[in-house]
Amino acid sequence: MMPNTEKIAPQHFARPAVVYVRQSTVGQVRHHHESRRRQYDLAARAKQLGWREVSVIDEDLGRSGASSVARTGFQHLVAEVGLGHIGAILAIEVSRLARNNRDWYQLLDLCGLMDTLIIDDEGIYNTRHPNDRLLLGLKGTMSEAELGWIRQRAQQGLLSKARRGELILGLPIGYVRGSDGRIEKHPDSRIREALELVFRKFAELGSVRQVLLWFRQEKLALPSLEYDRGLKQAARWRLPVYNTIHKMLCNPIYAGAYAFGRTETRTRVVEGRAHKTRGHRREREDWIVLLRKHHEGYIDWDAYERNRGLIADNAQMKGVMVKGAPREGRSLLAGLLRCQRCGRKLHVAYSGVGGKVPRYSCRGAAINHGAGGCISFGGLRVDAAVEKEVLRVLTPAAIEAAVGTVQRVAQQTDEVTRALTLELEEARYQAARAERQYDAVEPENRRVAETLEQRWNEALARVGELDRRLAEIKIEKGRRPIPDRARSARSI
Repeated sequence: MMPNTEKIAPQHFARPAVVYVRQSTVGQVRHHHESRRRQYDLAARAKQLGWREVSVIDEDLGRSGASSVARTGFQHLVAEVGLGHIGAILAIEVSRLARNNRDWYQLLDLCGLMDTLIIDDEGIYNTRHPNDRLLLGLKGTMSEAELGWIRQRAQQGLLSKARRGELILGLPIGYVRGSDGRIEKHPDSRIREALELVFRKFAELGSVRQVLLWFRQEKLALPSLEYDRGLKQAARWRLPVYNTIHKMLCNPIYAGAYAFGRTETRTRVVEGRAHKTRGHRREREDWIVLLRKHHEGYIDWDAYERNRGLIADNAQMKGVMVKGAPREGRSLLAGLLRCQRCGRKLHVAYSGVGGKVPRYSCRGAAINHGAGGCISFGGLRVDAAVEKEVLRVLTPAAIEAAVGTVQRVAQQTDEVTRALTLELEEARYQAARAERQYDAVEPENRRVAETLEQRWNEALARVGELDRRLAEIKIEKGRRPIPDRARSARSI
């Protein structure tokens, strides 16, 4: 339907018409072709109305109209209108131009000042006319409100799904989505046992760092997920880093719980523009959804709470209320004593021949505030008294302690053996797969054959290395004495 053209004057034809094309998301650009085609067809409509010179601004495809900050096309359009270079702006609807009243009314003011028309599917508007200005103002207000309603509906839909525990945006290693959409443990037994080993070692060692050192000392890899252009790939095995183990221990999903809203987005003004940062941790009571016993976990909720509490207590430099982990050094009580006056941890200094004489002192106030020290005392007699009491308490249970130590060493050996056995099974599979690929290639294709032969040789080398490590562990296990309570009692 052709609109009434009475509002178009010769001065409007003297300047070019501009077609503004925009779609809000990249997904719309990829899939909503008809909308984009309708917008480009406005160029032909402008010529039907009488314009000889028509240009198209389509720099903002895939960008939201909620703000003009990242829309270079809209910024260019506003600049050209302000310079009086445009006779009319065409869009299929005014929401294509702006969904923010600040940007919208700025454009209306400039159009009224420079006598620039706005044309959409419903008519032609001259912002110098009060009725047109009122109608465009209402359309802009409705457009901004509509964006808010769309966001609100989408957010409420997400929250409703999250409260049922059905909103799964991503799963960490060790879990997959089942055929019915539920969270299930990974079907690969090697992945499951590797994660279970992480939780068992933390329960035994009580420190994230000690668990990390144990895995790296035993050269045991842990699985992790890799992403290629946003697509999740198969698990990749590598030696762990601190954050890998820390995230596993602190993620409630491994305790069988579904949690949503653990992080939040914060907005601050940077150089006059809104800057959003994501991933800020919320306190437990501020989580939006927490559903315990949602799926099968690797540990129970009580174990998860103990792990989190122990990790928090092990933290250093977190204030006087945090216990902190024992520190290194010859003294028995390094990192464990606090000043009775100020509550700060006591520092330990060593002196004497070879630096073997400890001295405990409270120097926190002096270091941080330049104030005087609280207390200071030698550590030889304190350590000797503590050592005497510890031996007095432990002597009756020394036999059980000795036997338990041997049993724990044997258990650790079994855990390493099991992990290496699973790794060996996968390495043999990869070697057999590389052999089949090498046999399938044509001999004339030398470049491909050389690459496949190299992969095969690397897989065979990995199998040989794992076989050697397992053989060494077996020999060492055979040399280890079997725990004997009678012999332990005689030695004590």
